[in-house]
Amino acid sequence: MKLEDIALIGILIISGIGVLFYGVLIVLGTIATFPFGLPILALGGIFVFVFLGVVLQRMNNKEDDYYEKNIKE
Repeated sequence: MKLEDIALIGILIISGIGVLFYGVLIVLGTIATFPFGLPILALGGIFVFVFLGVVLQRMNNKEDDYYEKNIKE
């Protein structure tokens, strides 16, 4: 494995931990402002749900994979 691949993996792991930590801070902050933070938390949950749905739909779509691999523009 090349050194640049190891560095890229390290950067991705550190970035993932940072994003996770930041997400936890946002959730805790919205819960701390109890009556006003819950709608924001609900909207964030809906956004994450829709985003994951779109990503999973794209990953499981065989027609898009076929065109991506076989059709040249």
